[in-house]
Amino acid sequence: MLTTLHIENYALIRESDIRFGKGFVAITGETGAGKSIMLGALGLLLGQRADSAVLADRDRKCIVEAQFDIAGLGLEPLFAEADVDYDDQLVLRREVLPAGKSRAFANDTPVQLPFLRTLGAHLIDIHSQHQTLTLADSSFRLSLLDDLKDPKDHKDPKAAYAAAYSAYTALKRQLEQLTAAEAANRREQDYLQFQYDELAAASLQADEQEQLEQESHLLAHAESVREGLAQAASALDDDTDLSTLARLRQAKSSLAHIESYHPDMPALLARVDSSLIELSDIYNELQHTADTVTYSPERQQQVDDRLALLYRLEKKHGVDSVGELIALRDDLDSRLQDIASLDDRIKDLMEQVDRAFAALQSAATALTAARRAAARRLAEGILPILHDLGMPEARFEVHLAPAVDYGPQGHDAVQFLFNANRGGEMRDLARIASGGELSRLMLAIKSMLTSHTLLPTVVFDEIDTGVSGDIAGAVARTMCHMAERMQVVAITHLPQIAARATQHLKVYKEAVADTTVSRIRQLDAESRVAELAVMLSSDPPTAAALQTAKELMS
Repeated sequence: MLTTLHIENYALIRESDIRFGKGFVAITGETGAGKSIMLGALGLLLGQRADSAVLADRDRKCIVEAQFDIAGLGLEPLFAEADVDYDDQLVLRREVLPAGKSRAFANDTPVQLPFLRTLGAHLIDIHSQHQTLTLADSSFRLSLLDDLKDPKDHKDPKAAYAAAYSAYTALKRQLEQLTAAEAANRREQDYLQFQYDELAAASLQADEQEQLEQESHLLAHAESVREGLAQAASALDDDTDLSTLARLRQAKSSLAHIESYHPDMPALLARVDSSLIELSDIYNELQHTADTVTYSPERQQQVDDRLALLYRLEKKHGVDSVGELIALRDDLDSRLQDIASLDDRIKDLMEQVDRAFAALQSAATALTAARRAAARRLAEGILPILHDLGMPEARFEVHLAPAVDYGPQGHDAVQFLFNANRGGEMRDLARIASGGELSRLMLAIKSMLTSHTLLPTVVFDEIDTGVSGDIAGAVARTMCHMAERMQVVAITHLPQIAARATQHLKVYKEAVADTTVSRIRQLDAESRVAELAVMLSSDPPTAAALQTAKELMS
């Protein structure tokens, strides 16, 4: 139940604090006084989009805060899931900053707007003036039947269908994507196979390009390499006594004869001997290397042809190395294998789609059965209320028929057939009902819904449009009956309705300095009589209007 509402810097409302009591609360005021502004502020707390245009003072933030008594509504799991502290006295606050951004809090914990929307659906049902027109909307009619399910039935056929529909559509979408991919892949399979075969036939090795380039360079300069190696070997050792090795051997022999005569000789002799060994090894290596360098025109041609193939493949595929060609070859192989396996995957997915569709049909059948039962309850339960609302001859029927296809709300199409008079043809209510009749129909439906839900508060924004006279009294009685089970807040222009309320709030405009503001105040018994008299006649009210107002109050 809504207990308090604080509004600050919102449109025409500079600052206002409103206390709401239990039962039936009436809100009255002239057109344009700001009654709907108050509902707009309340809508912010329920997660509606914020706009800095609502700021009366563009340099200050807007604050809307309300307290709700939520004891016994079973909302603890919702708070636990959102990691918000639970308290039977819930405080919601929404702030709209001058920059246009907004912040939301639940029990002083920052929350996201989806949480407010989910929570709001358990707190208040706001019936706006245009919502009556939704009676002509098939989606609204189906939702209405779902809300009127048997309270003793703990199963939720709507949720079961929604889960089945989600599973089916997800699988169907996967199948469509896979089938489209299969068709596209089939078209390019030949080209992929050609590319793969070309790369596979090349028998690529990861480091062969570098090795071939080195070999090609060596083959191109084989004679120069052999000549250089021979010259180097000859410089180290030849048949003359002038070669490096011959001189080192002579030096070693000379030092060996005087080794015992000088203390430095052994060390020098060892160094000469080490140099002789190293140069001898170098000489042998030069000769061995020279023997391995041979020039072969045939091998030169083989190497050049192989390199030409590698260069061509790299240029063709836009890569810079054989390693990248190998990666491309492996990727083509994987894609070709995927194409080959698509048939099996599609077949398996088709079987899953068939099973999901069977489950969808079963869930739709159960949902239709629940709706048929709800349709009977609606048709039977709404007639007594319509009779009390001044339509004693009214007839109302609900027709369910299979829809063209399975949709998010099931496989049902629903019609509300209505006739307010005795005899005559039953027709769709959107085509036959007047504005006042539609308002009373919606009120009757809301009255029925309150007995099927735990919703603590319902707000009617001028649901009495098109109603007057005795019918207004009947509307007031229906609201009073609803108020026995929940809090009912009604914005009304009819004194017959306002007089039956247990609490009466007046919204009015007042000139302050160079601007106009909206104010809200609670009326006591005396001021209620005056307000009702004004609603009955004019301002100031006539004596007859005052007397009638007192009679209405009594």
